[in-house]
Amino acid sequence: MPELKVTQQHLEHDAYLYVRQSTPRQVLENTESTQRQYALRDRAVALGWPLERIHVLDCDLGKSGSQSAGRDGFQKLVSEVALGKAGLVMGLEVSRLARNSADWHRLIELCSLAGALILDEDGIYDPANFNDRLLLGLKGTLSEAELHFLKARMRGGMINKARRGELEMRPPIGLVYRDDGVLILDPDAEVQAAMRLIFETFDRTGSAMQTAKLFGEQGLRFPRRIRKGLNKGELHWVRAAHSRILQVLHNPRYAGAFVYGRVRTRLLPDGKHSTTKVPRAEWQFVIPDVHVGYISWALFEANQKRLAENALGFGGERKAGPAREGPALLQGRVICGICGERMSIHYSIAYQQVVPTYVCQEASVRTAEKVCQRVPGSVIDQAISNLLLELMQPMTLQVALAVQQEVEARVTETDALRRKHVERAQYEAELARRRYMKVDPDNRLVADSLEAEWNNHLRTLAEAQEQYEQQT
Repeated sequence: MPELKVTQQHLEHDAYLYVRQSTPRQVLENTESTQRQYALRDRAVALGWPLERIHVLDCDLGKSGSQSAGRDGFQKLVSEVALGKAGLVMGLEVSRLARNSADWHRLIELCSLAGALILDEDGIYDPANFNDRLLLGLKGTLSEAELHFLKARMRGGMINKARRGELEMRPPIGLVYRDDGVLILDPDAEVQAAMRLIFETFDRTGSAMQTAKLFGEQGLRFPRRIRKGLNKGELHWVRAAHSRILQVLHNPRYAGAFVYGRVRTRLLPDGKHSTTKVPRAEWQFVIPDVHVGYISWALFEANQKRLAENALGFGGERKAGPAREGPALLQGRVICGICGERMSIHYSIAYQQVVPTYVCQEASVRTAEKVCQRVPGSVIDQAISNLLLELMQPMTLQVALAVQQEVEARVTETDALRRKHVERAQYEAELARRRYMKVDPDNRLVADSLEAEWNNHLRTLAEAQEQYEQQT
């Protein structure tokens, strides 16, 4: 008889009932399972425990049992058992207590040492008894395997949809899903203008750093949507950091492609997740032209090549990247006539002028040998300048007109983006005004709050207009 396992020594300690459902949706919909778990209190009362000494731990409702991290109820249960306060631990089944064999066997071991019994829907088990302990371990293994099968089914469905390019994944800023599941450009014209300006500036300058500098010098902001929390979905405008620009340029979704497997996630011992970027050659699925994008796939490929070339700091593998700071004319383009390696540039001051010197230091950097050679840059630059001016003289007028058109286009782009920012501030101020005008004047608690909100939006509008006028 199971009741024979319950002794007076067990009854002198308290009984603990652990109640858990895996998700909030199960808590709302699977109410019958929750009622069955609470009904285990009657089993404890029938075995001799008074109702006031039966503790119900139900603060983990809506949390997964795959790990103990984040489950305060389970942590409290383990601590109470370890302190010798528990005579009986109750759970509807093993999967309610833990889906992880490590957590489950730790609880069994503590119950065995503390002399506590374990009760589920099938019966009562004494972890100090070998046969009961063997059966409990088998149940824990089956519970963990069941979770594996559930995850495998869900992952199989995701992989199948990803293979067709139909898996819905969180889109980056500038792209949104329609109600019918189609990915489109963000309807917000200001967001679209900011994203297009990034790609156009990089196409013109060939440098992510120069793109970020343009945003900073022109006082432009980068859009960002809040992903979680109370303000989820709200649009914020932040500084266009270099890292954000690189994220945009490296993201193939802006080229209209569906990509799956760009990152790999693994669980850490503390319950958090670690994310690692996967090399492009190891991406699982890459399907171009699945949805609309800001650039073409061919331009995306060209951008990746330019970014890779820019990332090469020095050496013979370095390609001709974007122009850097400094007056040297042949930055990154001079090849050593002795060893054939690419030469770098050193600057010095001579006669109150910055003078470049082309230095072949590949052997010095790689193998700690002597510098191969140094060549004064002033003489070479002057000769190359005279040659270029002689060759380009017939095209001077055409080049000047092209430069003027490019400058005008650049000014038009940034002016349009700033003007949209002012229009957004005007709309938000007008919306706050309408809210304030509709409120009952006698309801001062609400009216004062809406008035303060209106004043804040008016200040934001005044600052945006002032900044727009200064930049113009």
